Amino acid sequence: MSPIDHRTNRLSEETSPYLLQHAGNPVDWYPWGPEALEKARAESKPIFLSIGYSACHWCHVMERESFEDEAIAKLMNTHFVNIKVDREERPDLDEIYMKAVQAMTGQGGWPMSVFLTPDLEPFFGGTYFPPDNRYGRPGFTSVLASIHESWTNNRQQLEKQGARLREMIEKEASAPRPTELHADVLDRGFRDVNANFDATWGGFGGAPKFPHSLDIRMCLRNFKRTGDKQALHVATLSLDRMSEGGVYDQLGGGFHRYSTDEMWLIPHFEKMLYDNALLIPAFIEAFLVTGNGRYSRIATECCDWILREMVTEEGGFASTQDADSEGEEGVFFCWTPEQLEKVLGEKLGTWASEWFGVTPEGNFEGGLSALWRHDVAADIASRLSIDQGELIESMVGARGELLKARGKRVAPDTDDKVLASWNGLAISALAQTYQVFEDERYLDAARTAAKFVLTKMRQADGRLFATSRHSKAHLNAYLADYSYMIAALIDLYESDFDEYWLREAQKLSDVLEESFLDRENGGFFTTGEEHEQLIARLKEPHDGALPAPGAVHALNLSRLTALTGDSRLASIAEMTIRSVGELANRYPSAFGQLLLAVDFLQSSPREIVISGTPSDAMTEAFLAQVRKTFLPSRVVALAHPQADSDLLPLLQDRGSEGSPPSTFVCRNQTCDIPATDLETLARQLES
Repeated sequence: MSPIDHRTNRLSEETSPYLLQHAGNPVDWYPWGPEALEKARAESKPIFLSIGYSACHWCHVMERESFEDEAIAKLMNTHFVNIKVDREERPDLDEIYMKAVQAMTGQGGWPMSVFLTPDLEPFFGGTYFPPDNRYGRPGFTSVLASIHESWTNNRQQLEKQGARLREMIEKEASAPRPTELHADVLDRGFRDVNANFDATWGGFGGAPKFPHSLDIRMCLRNFKRTGDKQALHVATLSLDRMSEGGVYDQLGGGFHRYSTDEMWLIPHFEKMLYDNALLIPAFIEAFLVTGNGRYSRIATECCDWILREMVTEEGGFASTQDADSEGEEGVFFCWTPEQLEKVLGEKLGTWASEWFGVTPEGNFEGGLSALWRHDVAADIASRLSIDQGELIESMVGARGELLKARGKRVAPDTDDKVLASWNGLAISALAQTYQVFEDERYLDAARTAAKFVLTKMRQADGRLFATSRHSKAHLNAYLADYSYMIAALIDLYESDFDEYWLREAQKLSDVLEESFLDRENGGFFTTGEEHEQLIARLKEPHDGALPAPGAVHALNLSRLTALTGDSRLASIAEMTIRSVGELANRYPSAFGQLLLAVDFLQSSPREIVISGTPSDAMTEAFLAQVRKTFLPSRVVALAHPQADSDLLPLLQDRGSEGSPPSTFVCRNQTCDIPATDLETLARQLES
């Protein structure tokens, strides 16, 4: 068989940067779609399904070793229909077949390599395969030959295996019986999280260590609710150690994907939009609870990274930055003492080496060091025999110089596709940061991205597209796209009080209810009724790397109920929470986002109406007082003469023209006396 003409690779017409990375492979790749699936059925061939994403280091390795190899490509092209999928564009496929791989191997990850029957049933799978036998792993060449031989001579057994796995996935997808949550589920959730807490390095569990932002936010709520100082300690130590570690980009801001060790020192260097969007609110809330300026600095630096490096030409937010540059992981971010001295000179270079933990032997590969800030400034100054204030001031300038010098290196690639779901998370993070720190840049970027999603990623019938790149939007949106965007629009309303955002949130909520609601058992499916039929229609009851989208929408519905007075939405929220009650009662710490929604409801959310002209100094002062108070269970609205009290009934009889600014704080259908000064408002908010 002659080599494939690379120009005919079907991935060359796709928008996903990950798929385009494989457009020149000699493998005859297909995108997931009717052409590939019909070919598999017509030719009675098994499907090789490869799922990954553009920032995935081992995806790049498997491509270089196997998918660019002519001999391996020949085996693949001769015996299989080969399909390449971007997991970020098709989370539905990723979730289904990840369950199969985990069932077969006991673990999962990317690249995901799965073999399917023409009926899409998985019968063999794994993750990364080297080209030949090594690392205790079977070589990909051997796997391909073995699967071909078994398909030829023992196909019935493989089909039985596929049918069993399909049955397992379908059974797992079936809804448990709706159940009331136990009264102590919030306390039990914290106890479970605390039991997994690393008291030395913060975070939860051992290596590899991921930033469990929802667990941290749950701890902060536990502290507010109970006064338990251990809950506050769990949250703050985790945030402190993460922000000190190499997992945080000490020069450019923003968090890498996860830490390979328990100390947060050496990360997997890819940067994901969603990780940072989820961590920003945790740092903001820690700042509101403690007043510690470190948390405000980290939150705003993460936002600055988004604005500096992740805004696309169209105004949306890009998805990821790669772990690799120049063919190596981490080289863009790491330093040697010699490199520091070259930029800063001998004296400041020596100081920077101490400041950032850069050593001659290195803490990473090849003598390189990931920068981290574990040692306190006083100890470093003592070791260097210099004044602490001089050291700190010098390192502020040094940091800027090093960032400028790093900008001249070959940067990791950016996956610039815009995902509606991840943009929703980022819009929320930026809006919340604006509310607390009043930086208009964050609000402007959030509004621009929201308008892009609502206009350029909108179908003619009002539904959303899931992904867009270079003005080409496609793929029906998933539950996460809707629920995260609705949350973002509510956050935008509470930022600038433009009722457009709230009306759009209602429209998307109506689409979500119509297309995703499980009317029999409660909760929501991850795919809409119009979605293509796969081997199972799943739900995501618990959190993964992303918050459970159904739990996000339960909180959305509760917030919309408080703002609009629509009690029907409250009933759907309650049904959504009960739909996962059986599992949440057993494993509460796996349901962090759900517990945030439960905390919102159990704390009897405050309905806060600020009455006054938006530009009035006293109106702004009232608003600032509300925003600097840690009140996770509240909604905020602005009453002014032009406000729509039909949309927001809680504004009725408030905000009449000419009346002085005041604030109404209501809870459980009972309102305090209107606050006309900041001291009274502060007492009401803290009561």
